[in-house]
Amino acid sequence: MTQNDNAWNKIFEKYDILKHVETEGCFEIQASSIKEFREPRLMTKFDHQQDLPQLFKVNKLSILPITRGSYIIAPFLTFCKFEEASTAIKRVYIPDHLQSLMPENIMNEAMALDCAYSCGILEEFLRDEALYPTVSGRMGSGKFEFKINTTNGERKVNVENSQIEIDAAYEGVNFLSLFEAKSEIYDDFLIRQLYYPFRAWRSRVTKEIKSVFLVYSNGTFNLYQYKFADPFNYNSLQLVKQENFLIATSISVRDIQELLRDVEIEPEPELPFPQADSMSRIINLLETLNKHDMSKSDITDFYAFDERQTNYYTDAGRYLGLIEKTVTSRKVIKFSLTYLGKKIMNLPYKDRQLGIVKQIVKHSAFRNVLEIHLKYGEMPSRSRVIQIMKNSHLYKINSEETYNRRASTIIGWVNWILTVID
Repeated sequence: MTQNDNAWNKIFEKYDILKHVETEGCFEIQASSIKEFREPRLMTKFDHQQDLPQLFKVNKLSILPITRGSYIIAPFLTFCKFEEASTAIKRVYIPDHLQSLMPENIMNEAMALDCAYSCGILEEFLRDEALYPTVSGRMGSGKFEFKINTTNGERKVNVENSQIEIDAAYEGVNFLSLFEAKSEIYDDFLIRQLYYPFRAWRSRVTKEIKSVFLVYSNGTFNLYQYKFADPFNYNSLQLVKQENFLIATSISVRDIQELLRDVEIEPEPELPFPQADSMSRIINLLETLNKHDMSKSDITDFYAFDERQTNYYTDAGRYLGLIEKTVTSRKVIKFSLTYLGKKIMNLPYKDRQLGIVKQIVKHSAFRNVLEIHLKYGEMPSRSRVIQIMKNSHLYKINSEETYNRRASTIIGWVNWILTVID
């Protein structure tokens, strides 16, 4: 149980919150009441549904700020799942004269936004002219009211000078575009991060406002533009468009073919064969572990995973020889990068991509599928992939169902290799 869970359990008991919600539909709580037990900033920051304390999850509750010092708890529907990103990718180039914006040096959301702006990504995605960075940081929301869906219907909420934070805003001739940015890959997001800034600035400018979510990892920018079909309805969020941009690597087919020629196939490790289709998410985990080691529970909480997903992605990193697992004297499971993992993750961008490809093609199942794709220009059928797997002496895969599930990982990783080729 987390510190947040413990603190919220005590708060719910002291103020009989569940009874208030049952009889009145909601419960307002002051930041000062929360602070008796733990810092409100830590107790109310739930960017993803998985982050919610157990009491909130079990009772289908969520929390929203309504002033600078108060919150409302109710069975609100506050989160939205990301739509699956398009497979189409546009390649972009960092201007030749810039040396400080190399992909390997982009460590946070602010730098990712600066890079996207400098590469012309934002101008192309937003379809606006004379684009300039304007407002950002923390500010007051102003006063507004809105409708929000709950598990029991619709409810009205009044907000007055709540604190909001805008990662970046870019204003052009036609639009003001407000950005929320993340350098971690998640399945969902808190709509409030887009809605409160939208409402705050809707009353301050006459231009149309675009609400944009940017997710950056390993040289890839995934952009999602949303609109609120009804400006007064929190849940009227609609995806307008989604595009992906990749910083060009200058990796050629010949580079990949040379790897296939030079890299020797290694025996399969005595580890679970990967069940983690998204190489982008594995690399994002490698990027995070390159900053600091993490326990199993840290990874689960940080990425809003369930425990099974944590096992899948850490096992995938171990399979590639890039992550190692240790158990402390207190029986805490910890993960860190191996020596090779640290070496690869600190290489220049092109070399890092090739280093990861090298670790993949050391395994015959992945290598053979990639070679077929390069030869014939298309992915072999799933049945052919499964047959390749059966001929590759994989560790402890016995059932057809398991072969079928793991085939998705091979297809996903090979497709990722193909995206790094310019």
